[in-house]
This record gives sequence, structure tokens and C-alpha cells, in this order.
Amino acid sequence: MLQQFLKAAHSHKGLIGVVGLGYVGLPLVREFVRGGVKVLGFDVDQKKVRSLLAGRSYIKHIPSKIIKEMVSSGRFDATDNFGRLKQPDCILICVPTPLTKMREPDMTYVKATARSIAKTLRKGQLVVLESTTYPGTTRQVVLPILETSGLKVGKDFYLAFSPEREDPGRKNYTTRTIPKVVGGYDKNSLAAARACYEIAIDTVVPVSSCDAAEACKILENTYRCINIALVNELKILFDRMGIDIWEVIAAAATKPFGFTPFYPGPGLGGHCIPIDPFYLSWKARQYGMTTRFIELAGEINVAMPRYVINKLMHSLNDRGKALKGSKVLVLGLTYKKDIDDVRESPSLELIELLHEKGARVDYNDPYCPRTHKMREYDLKMASRKLSAAMLKRYDAVLISTDHSNYDFQFIVDNARLVIDTRNATKGVKRGRRKIVKA
Repeated sequence: MLQQFLKAAHSHKGLIGVVGLGYVGLPLVREFVRGGVKVLGFDVDQKKVRSLLAGRSYIKHIPSKIIKEMVSSGRFDATDNFGRLKQPDCILICVPTPLTKMREPDMTYVKATARSIAKTLRKGQLVVLESTTYPGTTRQVVLPILETSGLKVGKDFYLAFSPEREDPGRKNYTTRTIPKVVGGYDKNSLAAARACYEIAIDTVVPVSSCDAAEACKILENTYRCINIALVNELKILFDRMGIDIWEVIAAAATKPFGFTPFYPGPGLGGHCIPIDPFYLSWKARQYGMTTRFIELAGEINVAMPRYVINKLMHSLNDRGKALKGSKVLVLGLTYKKDIDDVRESPSLELIELLHEKGARVDYNDPYCPRTHKMREYDLKMASRKLSAAMLKRYDAVLISTDHSNYDFQFIVDNARLVIDTRNATKGVKRGRRKIVKA
């Protein structure tokens, strides 16, 4: 059975199934299609499915032209009918893994997907979880559900974990060129998963188990979370000392060894760093451990939006103005520059905090013309068009995301007060007295 699977993979004759056609799943679809195999995408959102089948993309870095080409080639189909999960030879699970309000892992989407697969699971299929999660999820959560089908892992079907490593907006690496870590439940599962990913990915990195692959992704994101917390804390300290943290980081980064630059901001955003380390700290408690570095880093990063609002309040107060009743424009809704992804964006919390404080808030973001309902937020706002007259109407402009197409000199020229959380105004020549770093 394994040899038959490997032969189909090596000859590009198998069918790949991708569950979840968002920022992780859709780039995978693109690479497998480019690799020469057919792909069947699954999503519970009928609007997404209809959009894709009509050749329309809803993700900025995957143009509609690419979607049209994939559909017209006959190599890509999309559906919300999960009864078709019996068709693919390999099923890649790319669904959300958020946190609950108690900061515990929410496996709702993973479990629901596993149950859908179990209903149609057939001999010879490979199932791979890509959703970032805590070590042990594939074995302890996904496997028991799949085996309710009556089939046995390693004998009747294959199971693996391969963490997604998407970084929207990055130019120097793509889904194809970022090395793919893969851990199989057993040696046959690993062999099947390697053969599957080698169709679409340049470099596949095998590890000894699903647990090791899960831990790999958690380590990557925890490393970043802790280092970002460090510079966020130093930002607050250096601000009190009258030192510019961005100047210090730039100087330290000239050392050719022993230092990797990380940068402060208004809070953490995206689908990984604000969430994944808490998976590990939750799991650690089951082993009688407290992960103090992770907990402390989380506290610091979670507190950053309130720090930014306090800086804004004090800056307005210095100008004889209260935050309550003030008009504030938030620049940038996405969690980082030049993308259209707002998941876990600190801008959303900044807007809610400003509303709580009684401010009148608008936002501008060239990549997000209007907000949409999310798990935690439903702001019901639309992006305001930038102009000199419009900027002059606000008591403060808060730069939350430093999109490349913003003209920051123009913004400073026409704003009364600028709160800069990204060092976006570093090149501004005029009006520096209006700028407050936060």
C-alpha cells in the first residue's frame, strides 16, 4: 500500500486535499498546482468557495490571475461538501487554532475537521495536520477521532504533522522555498508525508515524530515572542531614560555576530506569535511546570496596546486636551505592513480601547477598505480616505501599521499630533516636535 502511495506521489498522479482555504491553505494549493498535481480545496465558507471558483482571490499576495489560471487549468477545484474528503490521497488540515478567553487552546476546528475526515477515511489516505498547536495534538486529539473509522494508523492510513511557516508580505522566501518540517506518526507515515510535500516544496526536513514537529513550530514562535517582549520592555525603560530604542537596536545590529535585531510595536499580531506560546505554557502545566519566560513575555506583549493609549493620553494632556471627546485617526489596521491580514492585529484592540476612553475614532488602511466580523471584534468601520484637510481634523494620528505607501512626511505636515509605534517617521525632516514615539 505504501509503495502504491509513493509511486502515485512521485509520478504526480495523486489528488491533494486542502481543508481551510485561508492564508495557509491557499498558498499551499498554489504550490501543489504548480508542482503538477490536482488539488481539491475544502472550506466551510461558501462565499470563499464561490469566489475561488469564479477566479477571484481574497488574499492580497495571491492575485486573482493565479486563481483563474489554477481553475481554468482543471487542476484546482473547491467545495464546501466535506463528503468529498474520500477523494484525495492526501488531506492537509489548515484550519484555525485560536485561544479561548481563558487563554487555553481551542481545538474546535481541528476536531470538527478530524470528525469529517473520519466519516469518509479510506485505506491508503494520508492525513497531515498543519495547524499550529501544542506537542501531542496529532497523537492525542486527531488520531483517536480518525480511528473511530475502524481503520488503524500505520496499517490502513498514514498520519503526520507539518507546521505551516507562512509569512505574508515576505519577499525573499515563498511557500515553496521555506523548508518544510515533517514528523510522521510512524516511519511509513513519514515516508508518505515526505513524498507528498516533495511535489510542492523545495526542501523537506524530516523529524522523528509528530510531537517533535509540533514542538519545532512552538519553539520558533516562542523565541520571537520572548525577544519581542524584551525590546518592548526596553522601549518603555529607554523612553523614561530619554533614549530612542530604535536607534539603539540599529547600532546593536551592526555587530556581525551574537545579536539578532527584534523590534518593538503596539502589540503582537498575526495568527502565530500572539497565540502559540500560550499553547506551550498551557501544556507545561499538565507536566507540573510553569514556563516563566513565556508567561512574562505574554504579560509584556499583551500590555503594549494600553501603554500606547497611555502615551497618547499624556501627549494630548500636554497639549491641554483630554482623550475623551478627542478625534483620533488610527493608521493601519493589519498586523504588519503591506499585507491585508488583520488576524489578532493590535490595531483592533487600540480602536476598542480608544472607544472605551470616549474618543471618536476612525481608521485608514489601503488594504482593508472595511472591517468584518471576527471572533473577538465587530467594529463595523470603513477606511477613511487620506487628505490634508482630513488629517487636520484629528487631534491625533496614531501610526499602528507602517505601510510602505504611506507618505509619512505628508502625514506629519498635516497632523496636529502623531503617535508613532513603529518608528515610521524616522525619515521625516519637518515637524518632528509633533511626533511622539510610543
